Amino acid sequence: MSEATRHFDQLFAGNNDPWAYRHSWYERRKRAMTLAVLTRPRYASVFEPGCANGELSADLASRCDRLLCCDAAGAAVNLAKARLLGFPHARVEHSRLPEQWPAGPFDLIVLSELCYYLSTDDLHRLVDRALASLTPDGQLLACHWRPQTDDCLQTAQQVHDLLQQRLGMHHVVQHHESDFLLDLWSRDGTSVARHEGLR
Repeated sequence: MSEATRHFDQLFAGNNDPWAYRHSWYERRKRAMTLAVLTRPRYASVFEPGCANGELSADLASRCDRLLCCDAAGAAVNLAKARLLGFPHARVEHSRLPEQWPAGPFDLIVLSELCYYLSTDDLHRLVDRALASLTPDGQLLACHWRPQTDDCLQTAQQVHDLLQQRLGMHHVVQHHESDFLLDLWSRDGTSVARHEGLR
């Protein structure tokens, strides 16, 4: 992923919000929907690789006891650290994936706008590491921009199809629209209502 790392370093070099995560209604809406599909009000331990400048990270931090984020771009790591200063239970690391995957365990892994920058082989390795670090009732959320872009090695559809094939988990939420794909898989397929004893 060295070429991708250089690409992201260049993006952040002149802009602390290259995808307009803070101000774009599209991005704010997508974050709200990402949080809405989570089936639990709170998680013990969340991992968010490819955290960029930490906008989604800050929202995730309010829903967990421990948050680990990482990014391959040094500027993004510094921005995310600054964004998460008010969350002492959150940590941001400078690392490249899938090689430097943390040990876990995590009960939620969030793959947002990340996986299509990986080769198919690297994505397979990432799935292996994710499965090894998820708790017995762990969940994995994936969200990716749907239109094809020049800097991506795969499409969002290819990524989500591969995740569906490889994870072997219950597919508990699926929201697909023209702009993005949003899916949540869980090792525990119990519905939210059943968890609360409502059915």
